[in-house]
Amino acid sequence: MLGLTRFQSISSDTETPPFNTLYKWKYVDFEFPSERHRRYAIANGDFVPKNVLPLGLEVWGSRIWVTIPSWRQGVPATLATVSRFGGVTSPRLKPYPDWSFHRAFNKNNNCTGLTSVFRINIDHCGRLWVLDSGQIDSQDSPKQICPPSIIVFDLKTDMPIARYIIPKQYVLQDSLYANIILDSRREDCSDLHAYISDTWRFGLLVFRESDESFWRFSHHFFYPDPLASNFTLHGLNFQWTDGIFGLALSPVDKFEQRTLYFHPMSSYREFYVDTSVLRDSLRVNNSANDFKLLGESRGLFGQSSASAIDKRGVMFYGLVTRDTVGCWDSKKSYRKQNLGVVAMNKETLIFPNDIKIDQEERQSIWVISNRLPEFQSKPLDPNDYNYRILYTDTIDAVQGTVCDPNIQY
Repeated sequence: MLGLTRFQSISSDTETPPFNTLYKWKYVDFEFPSERHRRYAIANGDFVPKNVLPLGLEVWGSRIWVTIPSWRQGVPATLATVSRFGGVTSPRLKPYPDWSFHRAFNKNNNCTGLTSVFRINIDHCGRLWVLDSGQIDSQDSPKQICPPSIIVFDLKTDMPIARYIIPKQYVLQDSLYANIILDSRREDCSDLHAYISDTWRFGLLVFRESDESFWRFSHHFFYPDPLASNFTLHGLNFQWTDGIFGLALSPVDKFEQRTLYFHPMSSYREFYVDTSVLRDSLRVNNSANDFKLLGESRGLFGQSSASAIDKRGVMFYGLVTRDTVGCWDSKKSYRKQNLGVVAMNKETLIFPNDIKIDQEERQSIWVISNRLPEFQSKPLDPNDYNYRILYTDTIDAVQGTVCDPNIQY
């Protein structure tokens, strides 16, 4: 990608160094076709602002994509964009690619649109891969109204170019495919594989685009740790038994190989596997010893959400009960003295839920924080800023720290 102009952050909200806040919202609103449409959506329950929670993000060119799962009634659009360049504190989200793909304007879409999107990823060929759970009202009375699927958009045209339905044999009772990461080494993306985590039924699904085939790995490392399933955040205590969630790919090494690092949400540990294992469908039942434990525990309150690795091999990850974004230089051993802190803030980084690293020549790390556990337990304060998108340069983020690849310990 060509280098882009640096971004305009909100000048009054720079208290999370080295992060800048690009946007922050008390509640999320959308760009409706007109104010009349907006009022109508509120009146008939298609738009309930308190039920709208931004969850995931991705960055490409001049835009940021934001996912909004249909966890409760009143989510009019499940995928939207905002400008990458800031300038407005709390912009309205623009449904992607347009309103016709979303249930507020197309309730009878027969599963041809978007239902409930958790995570997204963009390949280096400029295609947006959307992981759609197909489930609505999962926080109240879950309804599986469409099969889980992957929808691919061409970002040059913003048109859908493929839809891959996850086969029934890989969708277990209560499966929740919650994260997706793309792996391609060729310039034309012809070798692309997608790795997809089933957080509630503890599996790792692999999709090979060339022949549209799926296969699924199972392993005990995908399960939650019962000793890490008790969470405490700002006085709120809750229990989650979430399995494999965080996925991060190493840079391609000199042998054209990559490593997938992963962890359950309810865990203090990190694990890894060579992608050569994952890309071989014949290894599904013959790979138990290929999945490895990485180094030491992150310690008490070390539960992590999303993670991402920059082209220098530095991993960034959210520590959800510490209001922290952490880091690790993958060239160093994974032990506590090598695990650094990029930022910690008890206001702006409450539950850093998703993390992405863009594909610019000089990369930036992007974080969305959203107070998810509070949202699930009670209505959020509409007078407080509850959701933020923050960013910083990946080099600046770790310069002079234990995560700096230029510093050896």
